[in-house]
Amino acid sequence: MSTIKIIHNPRCSKSRQTLALLEQKEVSAEIIEYLKTPLSKDELKKLYTQLNIEEVVHMMRPKEAEFKEAGLDKTTSTDEELFDAMVAHPKLLERPIVINGDQARIGRPPESVLEIL
Repeated sequence: MSTIKIIHNPRCSKSRQTLALLEQKEVSAEIIEYLKTPLSKDELKKLYTQLNIEEVVHMMRPKEAEFKEAGLDKTTSTDEELFDAMVAHPKLLERPIVINGDQARIGRPPESVLEIL
């Protein structure tokens, strides 16, 4: 069985709720505090594939000030620009994200991660 990981921000209520849900289900997960240990561009690209979402911007927090300050636009910025911005500004990555093998889900709502456990 693969190691389950959670990309986590302990200051985020949804992230804490998702971690608590994993613990309630007795799921042991490796906790990755992405603000302390940012993901590389290659890791972000792999995560995008694991999430199986339509657009890179869907794994981001476009309401953060850094999104606008980086000159990004939800409809016109390229995938490479978005990945580069997440590398430069890790807080732009949506959280929490639970990874199980080749699948990942954003924990918004927290229960959405249960489908990959």
